[in-house]
Amino acid sequence: MTFKDFPYTRPDLADIQAQLDRILQSLQQAGDAPAFLEILHEYDDLKSHFMTLAELAAIRHTLDTRDPFYTAENDWFDASMPLIEESFQKILDQVLHSPFRPDIEQVIPKTWFMAAEMDRKSFSPEIIPLLQKEASLASAYQNLIASAQIPFDGTQHTLAQLEKPMNDPDQEVRKTASLAYWGWFAQNEPELQALFSDLVQVRTDMAHCLGFESFIDLGYLRMHRFDYDRQDVETYRQQILEDIVPLCQELYTAQKQRLHTATLPVWQEKSEFPSGNPAPVCAGSEMTARAQRMYRELSEETGRFFDDMSARQLMDLEARPGKAAGGYCTWLPDHRAPFIFANSNGTQSDVETLTHEAGHAFQVWSSTPVFPSDLAWPTSESAEIHSMSMEFFTWPWMESFFGDEADRYRFAHLSGAVKFLPYGVLVDHFQHEVYAHPDWTADERNACWRSLEKQYLPHKDYSGIDVLERGGWWMRQLHIFMDPFYYIDYTLAQVAALQFLARMLDRDSGAFQDYLQICRLGGTLPFRDLMHRAHLQVPFEPGCLKDTAATLRQWFAQHMPAVTER
Repeated sequence: MTFKDFPYTRPDLADIQAQLDRILQSLQQAGDAPAFLEILHEYDDLKSHFMTLAELAAIRHTLDTRDPFYTAENDWFDASMPLIEESFQKILDQVLHSPFRPDIEQVIPKTWFMAAEMDRKSFSPEIIPLLQKEASLASAYQNLIASAQIPFDGTQHTLAQLEKPMNDPDQEVRKTASLAYWGWFAQNEPELQALFSDLVQVRTDMAHCLGFESFIDLGYLRMHRFDYDRQDVETYRQQILEDIVPLCQELYTAQKQRLHTATLPVWQEKSEFPSGNPAPVCAGSEMTARAQRMYRELSEETGRFFDDMSARQLMDLEARPGKAAGGYCTWLPDHRAPFIFANSNGTQSDVETLTHEAGHAFQVWSSTPVFPSDLAWPTSESAEIHSMSMEFFTWPWMESFFGDEADRYRFAHLSGAVKFLPYGVLVDHFQHEVYAHPDWTADERNACWRSLEKQYLPHKDYSGIDVLERGGWWMRQLHIFMDPFYYIDYTLAQVAALQFLARMLDRDSGAFQDYLQICRLGGTLPFRDLMHRAHLQVPFEPGCLKDTAATLRQWFAQHMPAVTER
């Protein structure tokens, strides 16, 4: 059965809640651990079915945000999910306080109990209306971004479609496209700022209702940060400033020399070479076919995985009007099916996004069946290891996608991966400041962003683009609106992925085997344990980023002359 044939019917909320009530009563009456565990399996099946329908509605809504049916279904789940979460929470409480818990802990990994404890602390029936409002506001942001129709070169473009001319070899085309892109954000800034103000207030109200000083503490619980805290993050931030920001400035200086320019205005920043960045030599079904050959050659496991994805049409990769922005991978447990969503636009990011999201999809495909099904995914900073590392493990096949520009692609890709680290930490630092100061005005938020930007990204040159000079870049970062505190996770995972790359370049045959192992483990281990299992250094450890920076400097010193001379 292919994705388009996956059946969807809106679940009967009253019936689902009645089944959950019956399961709760059965757990309370269970006479021994085996009976208790059998009922837990029934609960897991019911929850998986409900979440499958929720994800189907969400996917089909993002495929066309103008579709009234799936817009209504998505809105229904936004309103219903907090109500169902209340019933889920009652069952979790019963498990956490069960006399059979010691027996159950012999069967269910510890991370499930750690997550359940955090979920218990981050939920109360009193915040259900606030959760509903939060979901509605996040959807409003997504719909606003998807609705953008920006005139450029005689036609209307979405924000995603503007990415291609923003990466055009011609500097004037890049500049005109960039001005059009940021002009849309300037025009829509009042609505974007109002949405975010409401989100900050709603999240702060939730935190106060649950007894927290600010949303920061609640945000960490919701992200299931099992084995690191705010102090670890602050230490990591400082290491980024000391070890990675200087390396990035060296890369930007070399980039300016290649481009023969004194500064890097926003329309130049992503351009690594005077002739323009490498562009894929294939698109659409041909790109997918080449990816299928690549994954068959990478390993038996990845070959079977991508064959399944292709056969069941579990990917939608092309940008088009009405399609939501961004890229993601999600999971449909009833069908044991990952789904990859992207917005291909003819740039090198098409390949990066495909390999990145395929990393997520391969991990969840590899880790199933797992019980409870919540553990199919690890926590976010661990999940991003699989996706970001897959981008590097596929490097040997880049000639298939970029032809004789493959070396330049690898250089641009690694340069972008390194330059991303300070940006990712900036996004996280900004959110800490915003939620520590929930009464800030829009101007105060912008000023905070611009101030932090000058620390982490001191090369920035906005050349008279007022909305950016004032600190408005953050409005394009959907995670800030939709997934608070989900961003530093990418940087932690990137440090892990860079270590896998170093091992791969050293021809360490165990690197990919370690990768396969942590994919199979899913969410059964916390972040630090997963890193150790993969024989990787934890980013919080002293010296980790210094070692990483030294390895990267050596690689760039070796490869920069070759790509510069061509």
